[in-house]
Amino acid sequence: MPDPSKIEVNQVNSPAQLEDVFAIRHEVFVLEQGCPPELEIEFNEHSIHFLATVDGQAAGACRYRKTDKGYKLERFAVLKRCRGFGLGQQMVRAILAALPADAEYVYLHAQLDAVSLYARFGFEKDGPEFEEAGIRHYKMVRPPAP
Repeated sequence: MPDPSKIEVNQVNSPAQLEDVFAIRHEVFVLEQGCPPELEIEFNEHSIHFLATVDGQAAGACRYRKTDKGYKLERFAVLKRCRGFGLGQQMVRAILAALPADAEYVYLHAQLDAVSLYARFGFEKDGPEFEEAGIRHYKMVRPPAP
């Protein structure tokens, strides 16, 4: 893919966009990483979804949901051909900006390769490494703003 001229990350607001989100996540998590499909789709109906586009083409997806602990950021996925252009950073920036004002406890489960990405946004490891869907992760928490 040539250098993208326009990257956008927006909250999903149509069934077609939601289909793009699910297709991206299926390709990245189920086909590429071998996650069980039933785990990949859990909590979809309780989540706020985001779609990232590169030059108008669907390229990445992420979501957040409210849990009994706080707000959990999840399912960050970028299509292989779109990696290396800063899409992950744009998605983290967009999802953090969209969180409700009462989102004091914000956390995520970061795959090892993504720990440094989330650390750039103030997330810190919280606890030991663990396995989720056959992939090594760290729980990361974003300290509340002072």
